[in-house]
Amino acid sequence: MTNTLTQLASRLKVGVTPQALPIPGTNQVENSAGGYSFPVNDWTRLQRFLILGSEGGSYYASEQKLSADNANGVLNCIQNDGPRVVREIVAVSKAGRAPKNDPALFALALCASLGDIETRRLALDALPEVARTGTHLFHFAAFCDGARGWGRGLRRAVGRWYETMGAEKLAYQALKYQSRDGWSHRDLLRLSHPKPGSQAHGILYHWMTQGWPGVGDEPHDVEALRQIWAFERAKRAGTEDEIVGLIRDYKLPREGIPTQFLTSPKVWEALLEDMPLAAMVRNLATMTKIELLTRTSDATKRVVSMLNDSDRIRRARLHPIALLSALTTYSSGRGVKGNATWTAVPKVIDALDSAFYTAFGALEPTNKRWALALDVSGSMGGPPIAGVAGLTPRVASAAMAMVTNAVEDDVQMLAFSHELRTLSLSRKQRLDDVLKAVDKIPMGATDCALPMLWASKTKAKVDVFVVYTDSETWFGNIHPVEALRRYREESGIAAKLIVVGMVANKFSIADPNDAGMLDVVGFDTAAPQLMSDFSLNNM
Repeated sequence: MTNTLTQLASRLKVGVTPQALPIPGTNQVENSAGGYSFPVNDWTRLQRFLILGSEGGSYYASEQKLSADNANGVLNCIQNDGPRVVREIVAVSKAGRAPKNDPALFALALCASLGDIETRRLALDALPEVARTGTHLFHFAAFCDGARGWGRGLRRAVGRWYETMGAEKLAYQALKYQSRDGWSHRDLLRLSHPKPGSQAHGILYHWMTQGWPGVGDEPHDVEALRQIWAFERAKRAGTEDEIVGLIRDYKLPREGIPTQFLTSPKVWEALLEDMPLAAMVRNLATMTKIELLTRTSDATKRVVSMLNDSDRIRRARLHPIALLSALTTYSSGRGVKGNATWTAVPKVIDALDSAFYTAFGALEPTNKRWALALDVSGSMGGPPIAGVAGLTPRVASAAMAMVTNAVEDDVQMLAFSHELRTLSLSRKQRLDDVLKAVDKIPMGATDCALPMLWASKTKAKVDVFVVYTDSETWFGNIHPVEALRRYREESGIAAKLIVVGMVANKFSIADPNDAGMLDVVGFDTAAPQLMSDFSLNNM
């Protein structure tokens, strides 16, 4: 006992605690790896969940457990301040800050089901802002069906979704997103009984519940219904030219084209003329496989132009994860599922690379000295981010770091697990090459203190340490916050620490009581600007 107390007193004196023990006098808790980290508050957990979700779980936690943990965190926030939760959900969803909208829809369903009267009202009022497509509405219905019954308030909210949407837009939604999660527009219309605000709405409701009354040779008299007429007409089309004409005249989306015509370059060329950006990114491999996209084709020029259009990317809410996933898959020339192969077009790969950075918005250099440290330990090789195959947290963190590396002039890139190595990654390197290089680094145990210890040992001048991690640190003989404070004392630099959480768990290596430390969420499109502002004391 005396020896143990003597060792504890010694650690308190020098400010050194092994990561397998909590720092005395702090609120550290045991993390999933057996080490000790700081617990993040429920609002930080809410942000992590809304942006990163829990699909696939984490290295240490199953999807079911991680989802349950996050659901409990959301419920705590709802009990504490339900209206604030609704505002957070709307803010993240409307700005396109998350790779997928499912966590926002799930959280909104919890607010609509388990919040107080005011929270439920606000959640149902916010439905059109969060559920912007038919698929979103089906997801929300499925979540609500599991959490509550179909009371009058929910029926009215779903009915308003149909009533307040313009007839032309509703026709497109009904055509493009016909069913999902065991729900269809027919199901929801029969539950919600929306009132048709126009003749076109009434005919659309009839079509969605009972089918089209008949397809004549001439387009429908009501302009808003002509796309539906063209969709029904396409089912009877016998030639490519007829399908191409319907696409060009009535802007039919891919979902409106009979399957037998979806191997035709002529059909895809017509679709590309008005194809939404997100759909275009999803179908790059298909268009390359059928040889519509080649090194010199006009279709390739159109695709490159679309990917270079920053306003189009912003309007489409195209998330960097979607672009990163497309880049890694497309450049590989092989599908994640199945045996599909293609020869990737270099100009398209370059355009995807550029679009990834554009999706985070314009950033200005801070003229600070940055150390960007990637946790490449075993736990960061766990399930993929947002369910994107191959996009593990350790690989994705490299892509996040390159966003800062692309704009800052004084950057040191590091990778660590139980040991640390410096990385020679140029801002001119294409992302797919960067990801391959990082993925080849051997994994090991987790010691998040290594970046700060490296800076102390090498006398490196660092204003901002950025650690991309799941905070499941346990291996080192000193905690990261202790290593940072030692570096501050030795160097005389008031260095800051930004922890980029790459997993939606409840841990952080940042001390919430230290104003020089900040938690942000990995792949939040707002994160790079938050990091920049924090480094400049603009928060």
